[in-house]
Amino acid sequence: MGDAFCSDCKRYTEVVSDHSAGDTVCSECGLVLESHSIDETSEWRIFANESGDNDPVRVGGPTNPLLTDGGLSTVIAKPNGASGDFLSSSLGRWQNRGSNPDRGLIMAFKTIATMSDRLMKLEVEVEGYSSDGRPMGKFHLASVERKLSLVATIKDRANEIYKKVEDQKSSRGRNQDALLAACLYIACRQEDKPRTVKEICSVANGATKKEIGRAKEYIVKHLGLETGQSVEMGTIHAGDFMRRFCSNLGMSNHAVKAATEAVKTSEQFDIRRSPISIAAAVIYIITQLSDDKKPLRGLDADISVATGVAEGTIRNSYKDLYPHVSKIIPSWYASEEDLKNLCSP
Repeated sequence: MGDAFCSDCKRYTEVVSDHSAGDTVCSECGLVLESHSIDETSEWRIFANESGDNDPVRVGGPTNPLLTDGGLSTVIAKPNGASGDFLSSSLGRWQNRGSNPDRGLIMAFKTIATMSDRLMKLEVEVEGYSSDGRPMGKFHLASVERKLSLVATIKDRANEIYKKVEDQKSSRGRNQDALLAACLYIACRQEDKPRTVKEICSVANGATKKEIGRAKEYIVKHLGLETGQSVEMGTIHAGDFMRRFCSNLGMSNHAVKAATEAVKTSEQFDIRRSPISIAAAVIYIITQLSDDKKPLRGLDADISVATGVAEGTIRNSYKDLYPHVSKIIPSWYASEEDLKNLCSP
């Protein structure tokens, strides 16, 4: 209900909208003030009687320039046991007989979307920590919104990469799951949100780290040959992984802040280790200096599980960082006496 000027009552009165007829009627005298009005609000009526899905969304998805028909073609869903099964199954069989050049791309894009969503859910659960180190919960609004926008960007980039690979017709016979996971890995790198191969492997459909690594090298090589220049992968910094690694270990926010500052300072020194190995070694140091000191036995094993870096690599990286700990570790976190109590490499 709302207010409108009634010509019979000669004043503003409350009006009633009859959406079925499209009429606006004065509530006092019954005069029809407006007829056949157009309802511009969303229409939530469900027309799929044979479907058990109560989702009222009737509009299609946005156009997809990566598909031949722009993604505007109709796909008939499989019957689900409700009424109208014979009609749905018959239409589905006729549709399957037709040739759809984008069938493989559509399935690949769905797989990439599924992996991206899994990655987002993992990160919302892992990184949702408050300032005092307590979990904020899975539904912290700002964090979820950032993850959703990130996933949409990475998803689109991964789709573009796969489309370029598919256009070359040279990926037949290769592990499709590894290929899609590698596209997601490269997309994360190019969007300056790198993920480790282990993290990508955790959301992939059974592809191993070795298979994803081979697929990544294959994509980079063939896309480089197509464009005539090397594929830009983006620069990886140890700080890109620090918060996730620390969250996996359940470290306090105080320790996370110190580790982040320490790993940023470590970039000033010529430490010839991978960023992931440096991040793991810094966590190893910070954990030794933390208030809730954990026993050294098994500490490198716990860090190895959380970061995906081998225990031997963590110890070797720690050995390279050890001569610089007095300059790397923030003075507000540990004193000179505390640094002397670090275990020798």
